[in-house]
Amino acid sequence: MRGAVLYGPHDIRFEERADPKILEPTDVILKLSATCVCGSDLWPYRGIDAPKEPTPMGHEYCGIVEEIGGAVKNIKRGQFVVGSFFASDNTCAICHAGYQSRCTHAQYVGAGGAQAPFLRVPLADGTLVATRDRPTDDEVPGLLAASDVLGTGWFGADAAAVGPGKTVAIVGDGAVGICAVLAAKQMGAERVIAMSQHPARQKLAREFGATDIVTERGDEGVAKIKELTAGLGAHSVIEAVGSQQAMMQAIRSTRPGGHVGFVGVSHGVELPGQELFYAEVHLHGGPAPVRRFLPQLLDLICSGKIDPGKVFDLTLPLDQVAEGYRAMDERRAIKTLLRP
Repeated sequence: MRGAVLYGPHDIRFEERADPKILEPTDVILKLSATCVCGSDLWPYRGIDAPKEPTPMGHEYCGIVEEIGGAVKNIKRGQFVVGSFFASDNTCAICHAGYQSRCTHAQYVGAGGAQAPFLRVPLADGTLVATRDRPTDDEVPGLLAASDVLGTGWFGADAAAVGPGKTVAIVGDGAVGICAVLAAKQMGAERVIAMSQHPARQKLAREFGATDIVTERGDEGVAKIKELTAGLGAHSVIEAVGSQQAMMQAIRSTRPGGHVGFVGVSHGVELPGQELFYAEVHLHGGPAPVRRFLPQLLDLICSGKIDPGKVFDLTLPLDQVAEGYRAMDERRAIKTLLRP
């Protein structure tokens, strides 16, 4: 088969790769209905954490079960499934606590490279969730979003203790940040403040439930959040970027006793201890345990209550994956959906 391979900064190629095979009896092989480019893929694409050798890319996926290993019991051939970017057994003590991304047997599904027509998924029974019916083509983007950006935005809101009556601010207007807006609205937040300088992203954030837009960044952005909250700061702030500026903007925008949920992959983030001490905020985050939320998210999507697929504003055939990366890198697209 042919799939996406990253060779170095800004060098993504669509080329021949080995077909995935069942390696363990708990594996399945999926025929992907759709995949996409993630904001976190842009870090290595831009040369940060760049691979030292050609590396298959992609970790977001949904599709039809094509082949199953001999020990797979719950997932059946022919089912349409969605899974997390971390495979988990969903039976260990860490999984039972709701942190499947840190399962004692966790495996990174992206190691197999999901920007391809087929994908091996380890620990299939614990990782995948099947839909009740085969979705239509129009329903696939929303289900694909659940595999990462929606699940990650949802975890950000959960980690930030979003709830009824609260004011929530979201730092970051990529697909995860915009999905965090949707999550905050679904969780009953009274006020949802999206921080964005881009009209198209502001428009989608409004559609997903943002009540306010703040265009300022850094200290000016913090001052604006304080202005909107009687000088106190937001109850809940979701950091969906991963940079030093975004993390400090999030912490400083949070009121004492409030919660910061950080889900941007941290790069170069250093927290000043004394400021953090006196900020007196809760800080929680990391790689989203998407599997915890998948059943609920799929129900919301399949019932038509939410449509996270709207974050995909560019759809390309898989063989044009390089353009998908360029469009996101240049902020011409929020998120690129790829059709094998």
